[in-house]
Amino acid sequence: MVMASVIQKIIPHYSFARWLLCSGSLRWYQHPTEDELRSLAGKQQKGQKKKDRKYNGHIDNKPLTIPKDIDLQLETKCITEVDTLALHYFPEFQWLVDFTVAATVVYLITELYYSVAQPSGEMNISVVWCLLVLAFVIKTLFSLTAHYFKLEEGGERSLCITFAFFFFVKAMAILIVTENYLEFGLESGFANFSDSALQFLEHQGLDSQGPISKLTFKLVLALLCSLIGAFLTFPGLRLAQMHLDALNLTTAKVTQTLLHINFLSPLIMVLLWVKPITKDYIMNPTLGKESVPLMTEETYDTLRLWVILLLCVLRLAMMRHHLQAYLNLAQKGVEQMKKEAGRISTVDLQKMVARVFYYLCVIALQYVAPLVMLLHTTLLLKTLGGHSWVVYPEDDLPCTHEMNSDPAVVAAPTAAPTPAPVIEAGARASVAQLSVALGGLRTVFSPLLFRGLLSFLTWWIAACLFSTSLFGLFYHQYLMAA
Repeated sequence: MVMASVIQKIIPHYSFARWLLCSGSLRWYQHPTEDELRSLAGKQQKGQKKKDRKYNGHIDNKPLTIPKDIDLQLETKCITEVDTLALHYFPEFQWLVDFTVAATVVYLITELYYSVAQPSGEMNISVVWCLLVLAFVIKTLFSLTAHYFKLEEGGERSLCITFAFFFFVKAMAILIVTENYLEFGLESGFANFSDSALQFLEHQGLDSQGPISKLTFKLVLALLCSLIGAFLTFPGLRLAQMHLDALNLTTAKVTQTLLHINFLSPLIMVLLWVKPITKDYIMNPTLGKESVPLMTEETYDTLRLWVILLLCVLRLAMMRHHLQAYLNLAQKGVEQMKKEAGRISTVDLQKMVARVFYYLCVIALQYVAPLVMLLHTTLLLKTLGGHSWVVYPEDDLPCTHEMNSDPAVVAAPTAAPTPAPVIEAGARASVAQLSVALGGLRTVFSPLLFRGLLSFLTWWIAACLFSTSLFGLFYHQYLMAA
């Protein structure tokens, strides 16, 4: 509640989303006015209507057309707060970014509190904030994808459906790969979940063969993966185009190197879970004829979390380069128009230039949303999966809040109610039963289950983003050129 009040009071005055767009580093191209186009084309002023025709008492104004090879130079301007009022999806962009910042601050404060006070039995409130962030991201991506589905022309709807089916088949193939190659921990997590749930239901006096079969579990997970892949289709395609334009925009070698690392960052995240390629070589590198162990499993898990966070920070730092590359599409479109023969109406030219700026926040959302998904899925993986941010010696590893898998043990410490009035005894009995039920649920949804599930989802988001970006790179580099 405190952070919600802070968001309400501070964001109207200090907004990180507004700063990303209006800090002065982004410049947009203004569309020329009709008078400027008339002057460049050598046309008469609008007041002299020699070519107006009168039909049935109505004056028919012919649309003004100008040669496409006109000597037109667009003027640039820094984005201001007033300019953002005309941007499509700016409220959604501002809310998502600012709420993500607030949720990240809550997470940092909570992690500091848990590292200092080390409370036991308390609910981690940062988990709720991370789940809210992921819910807002999914809602935003759903709105953007629904916008593409409303378009009758262009093929966006067919492309989205095609990628959804592709990612469904890909997810089904990935889910049958053995843990020797992709070590998510899904198999052990699901086995622990099934056993704990079966014991919990038996303790409650219910006959059951288990909450869900492994085939149904993987089918539901594949459908969720297909939905995520469909949502990340256009963000990945757009990222590829902005990456190519950003490389052409800059000449600094350091910036180009960072842009390449940023583009390959999803691939790096994907390889972190490929056991034969990264984990075996990092944990037990072969030196000569012997393999020397360098780190423990816990150390590698911590290192993997930090690598993902650093790559997310790099992607945020490269955001302005990509957005400026997108804004330069207005000038790029005008230069391409000059190479064509024929004429174009002034209204179409103005729309072509203005459309780039008005959809800036749509592009910003497509850039930020996958980043936010990766970041907060990783934070949930650390918290719910029982990982640590600090590399500890093997003998001093902190407790990861492991729960006893037997619900009967959880219920054992519950003492019998002391003699009391009937109403008070009934209330105490209800509280005791609720405590036993909640304790049993904690054993069902164990860190082992969350570790496998969130590891797979983090890996899948990175895999989808890299797959769509790679396809977009191939499309814009080769198919568009052909």
